[in-house]
Amino acid sequence: MSGTILITGASGGIGAAVADRFLAEGWEVGLLARRAAALEEVRAGRANGHVLVADVADPEAVAAGFASFEAAVGRLDVLFNNAGIFVPAAMIDEVPLADWDRAVAVNLTGMFLAARAAFGQMRRQDPAGGRIINNGSISAHVPREGAVCYTATKHAITGLTKQLSLDGRALGIACGQIDIGNARTELLEGIDAAGRARGEPPVPMIETDLVVDAVWQMAALPLEANVQFMTLMATKMPYIGRG
Repeated sequence: MSGTILITGASGGIGAAVADRFLAEGWEVGLLARRAAALEEVRAGRANGHVLVADVADPEAVAAGFASFEAAVGRLDVLFNNAGIFVPAAMIDEVPLADWDRAVAVNLTGMFLAARAAFGQMRRQDPAGGRIINNGSISAHVPREGAVCYTATKHAITGLTKQLSLDGRALGIACGQIDIGNARTELLEGIDAAGRARGEPPVPMIETDLVVDAVWQMAALPLEANVQFMTLMATKMPYIGRG
């Protein structure tokens, strides 16, 4: 099967890995992120990749990116709402307000803006309908120490997913959420290396290919079926009883 998918945060990490799979499978893929050069590397010259340079926290840039993709491919079957950031860990009274504002802008407002654009397009297109897959996190359910900005914004994504599922039900718009625990990315490997340098045990990880397979499974379902929530994590990662 093939279709159309727009991926936010497509310039690296999980977003880039998911994009590579869908490009290889022949889907038309919208690659949305801030860094044009990195997006071109992900596209790797493939004609079914569409570079959409935008900051997800910028309403006008997001709207323009979605409109550009619609003009190029005609419809939107799937949004992988993936872009997100970490800010430095700290107790709440030590968090700079600028860090809080940036986390909210990207992790919450950015995901809202992308979902808003996708939902609107899916309502208008003929035939109507589509699928939104939100990238939550283990932190959408349980906290990790010193991560108030990330935890609060990711908990909010669970509410966004539920609301989109409810409001999209009569419109043929499905919404689900994948909550990932410790996929091997450059960011996590850096965190692991820093922890080992402090004498901490290795961070349990899963290979990113497993996440890609899971997103593919969710995206490829017929619209009458939906994975509402999927938690995919390293078996030895603390989760139950973590918070």
